[in-house]
Amino acid sequence: LIAGEGKLPAVLVENLPDLPHIASLQGHDPDHLVPDRRFRIEELGTLLAEFQALGITEVCFAGSIARPRIDTSRIEAATEPLVPRIRAALEKGDDGALREVLSIFEEAGMTIRAAHEFAAALLPVHGVFTTRKPSSQNERDAARAADVLARTGILDIGQSCVVHHGQVLAIEGQFGTDWMLASLENRPDGRGGVFYKAAKPGQDRRIDLPTIGVDTVARAAKAGLDGLVLEEDGVMVLDLAAVDRAADECGLFLWVRTP
Repeated sequence: LIAGEGKLPAVLVENLPDLPHIASLQGHDPDHLVPDRRFRIEELGTLLAEFQALGITEVCFAGSIARPRIDTSRIEAATEPLVPRIRAALEKGDDGALREVLSIFEEAGMTIRAAHEFAAALLPVHGVFTTRKPSSQNERDAARAADVLARTGILDIGQSCVVHHGQVLAIEGQFGTDWMLASLENRPDGRGGVFYKAAKPGQDRRIDLPTIGVDTVARAAKAGLDGLVLEEDGVMVLDLAAVDRAADECGLFLWVRTP
C-alpha cells in the first residue's frame, strides 16, 4: 500500500484480510497508520527493488500527496535511470504524472490495484441520501457542472467545481477541493449553488479517484451551498452513513448522480 495523507489508507487496511506492507512518501503519512517504510522520490528505484525482494506483486495507491520536488544531491544509484521519466512526469498534469508513475511500477512487475476493489462500499449507488432533495434549479446546475468538468477534465484540470444558477463560481485547481470551497466562504452573492465532483474523462480509475468525507460537507456548508452532487462510480465516499448524517445536520442534500 502506497499510502498518502488522509483517512482512505486506514479504511482500506480495515477491509483487507491481511495487513499490507505500507510505504509512504516522506512528509505525507496517512491518518491512523504507521508506515513500514518512508521514502523520498529520489529513492524510488531502491523502493522498487525492496518490493521485489519482499515478493510484492500488487500495489495500491491511496491518499493524497503534494507534488514532490527532486533534490539532485539525494538521488540514489538505483533511481538514476528513472530520473528523466520522473522529471517528465512531474511536469505533466496530475493524470499524466500518475500514468507515468503507474507505468514505472508495472514495468517492475507489479499489478496496480484500485482502492475501491478492496472496499466496494466506497462507491455508493445513485440516489439522494438526505432529507433535503435537490430542486429543479439544483438539477440544472448539476448538469451544467458535469458539462464543465467534462471539458476541463480533458485538459487535466481539477475534479470538482461549484455552479449557481448556471454560473461557474469556482473550479478546483492545483490547491485542491478544500481550498476551492474555502475561497467561497465570503462570497459576495450570498448563498446557493451545488458542489459537483467527478472523475476526469479517460482517467485511470485505479489511482487518484476523487474522494469526499464529512470534512467536505462541512466546507460546502461554510461556502453557503445547497448540496453536493457526486458522479456515480466516479467518487469515493469515506463512511457514507457519517457523510449522510453530516449533510442532514448542515441542511444540505447529498446526491449521487448517474452521469
